[in-house]
Amino acid sequence: MRYALSQRRVILGITGGIAAYKAAELARTLTKAGAKVQVIMTQGAQEFVTPLTLQALTGIAPRYSLLDPEAEAGMGHIELARWAELILIAPATAHCMANLAAGQGGDLLSTVVLATQAPVHLAPAMNQQMWAQPATQANLSTLESRGFIIHGPDAGDQACGDVGLGRMREPELLQQAIERALAPRALEGQQVCITAGPTREAIDPVRYLSNHSSGKMGYALAQAARDLGAQVTLISGPTALDCPSGVSRIDVVSAQQMLEASLQQAGCDIFIGCAAVADYRPLTVAEQKLKKGLADLSQIQLTANPDIIATIAKLPERPRCVIGFAAETQDALQYGQQKLADKQLDAILINTVGEQQGFGQDDNHLHWCDAQGVVDLGSASKRVLAEQIFSTLLTRVDT
Repeated sequence: MRYALSQRRVILGITGGIAAYKAAELARTLTKAGAKVQVIMTQGAQEFVTPLTLQALTGIAPRYSLLDPEAEAGMGHIELARWAELILIAPATAHCMANLAAGQGGDLLSTVVLATQAPVHLAPAMNQQMWAQPATQANLSTLESRGFIIHGPDAGDQACGDVGLGRMREPELLQQAIERALAPRALEGQQVCITAGPTREAIDPVRYLSNHSSGKMGYALAQAARDLGAQVTLISGPTALDCPSGVSRIDVVSAQQMLEASLQQAGCDIFIGCAAVADYRPLTVAEQKLKKGLADLSQIQLTANPDIIATIAKLPERPRCVIGFAAETQDALQYGQQKLADKQLDAILINTVGEQQGFGQDDNHLHWCDAQGVVDLGSASKRVLAEQIFSTLLTRVDT
């Protein structure tokens, strides 16, 4: 997609972290791919890499002062905000993220972000403990809810000697992400429906059967589909997650409710069943709380829940593409491939739950399986895997 960057106007914001040295390489690769790169540096960034270095790499003098009389004579920061087709801040430090979440505009970079209508991408980079801090995670949630697009951070060795999440994503991967963002949106005009999260099957007014699904994978898929231009409907069981901006969410509780909502959306182009639907539900639901000692809870009769993804796939007028998920604890590929055939799916994503992956975790390891074979998507964050799923879908499935 190199053509995607030709003559495209990109602001590269660089903040004051050790990963700023990677931003110099990023500026070079973006420029080499044809982009017009205007660098904006914070004061801290200049302690790690010089403006002269960035000017030599991009051919354009960096901007770093909000109060530059010459530039601001023509409202320079507003012109920059209007000029940009995309803003990428790399590295985005914890301080930078906090300022953006608070809506502050105390320097040139944050002021341009406040004034622009262009999409803003962030590549966080900081110590692993700083990334894990509740305050940073709260700022991350705020920024994502406002439409900021987050890349990383990745895990690995850090300059301070720690190991963990906090490394800035490598320049090549960031360039690829920007190319995807500026390329024609592959799902423009298509309707995508995604189920996510668990279902809860009532036993009585206070008890229910459920599972450990957090909904993170389904919500990441909804965000990725939105970024590709799709009109996205997210059918969600009970979760603690915020709905991605620009996504329509239908809240459900039980498997039967999820099936009814799914059937209403069956006219979509792409249907992805990512929810962890409870396999069984109580045959009857008690109207009052069952009291210990007065009722034998071990004798609750169960009945099978509907297979939502199979129901959608077998409709006479089904979506053009139906994709399921299979979470297994053993022989995952074997069981997943059998489900692909039995449910008449176009593809299925297979993962083994447990051992710090799967339900409730931020990372996962997925295999894509379709009639052509199996593709190992590897281990990554669920946000990254969501992007890889749609990339694979677009190359292997006729949508």
